[in-house]
Amino acid sequence: MKKYLPFAFSLLLGLASVSLGQTPVPSPSPSPKPKPAMSKAQIQKSLIATEKKLWEAFKNKDPKPFKATLAADSVMVGEDGIADKATAIAGIVGTDCDVKSYTLSDFKVAMASPTVALIAYKGTSDGTCKGAPIPVIWASSVYVNRGGKWYAFSHQESNAK
Repeated sequence: MKKYLPFAFSLLLGLASVSLGQTPVPSPSPSPKPKPAMSKAQIQKSLIATEKKLWEAFKNKDPKPFKATLAADSVMVGEDGIADKATAIAGIVGTDCDVKSYTLSDFKVAMASPTVALIAYKGTSDGTCKGAPIPVIWASSVYVNRGGKWYAFSHQESNAK
């Protein structure tokens, strides 16, 4: 055992000197400049515009904006129950709703954190779903910012009185 102790110490000392003598490898490219953060007012304006874009897509039965905007793990809640992204998109394309026009009003946006926002509003539509007039609704959507992009994480609607 005593014979190996000087050998182990010499080996450790030799390896340490080699590793300390190495020069640092420069990074291959400079770090990209971070995007400037959006103000709360800019976020609110952007999310309201996104929500309006999704309503227009629903009216036109266009799934593309939903595919681009819904988070992969999104949860939708409506009169038919709970739906994931795929189910929600299939429902938009296969809906038996005929929306002639709509109005969104009374927007409220609350920032739960810098990366989570809740948007609530009133929706009034002229049209029918399943042969019945579309009721006036109160809706809420939760948006999450992932990698610098805002995604619709959840949407819920309740009939207004």
